[in-house]
Amino acid sequence: MAKTLISPIEISKKYNLSYQTINYYTNLGLLKVRRREGNNRLYSIREVRSGLARISKLKSQGYSLHLIRGILLKGQ
Repeated sequence: MAKTLISPIEISKKYNLSYQTINYYTNLGLLKVRRREGNNRLYSIREVRSGLARISKLKSQGYSLHLIRGILLKGQ
């Protein structure tokens, strides 16, 4: 069975993002924590992949992260 949850460190390495960026995206609500184990956050790899793709696309179109947050939250 494929791994479905990923840690912030793994996201950082896989998508070449800083740990601080992942925390910022999480605090803005752009990435949703799926489960906590101890003091560690875990994310759905599928949601991270699609979320980062949408964020990247909207950023390339000139949207700020706060506008992107509004767009993504409306789509839920």
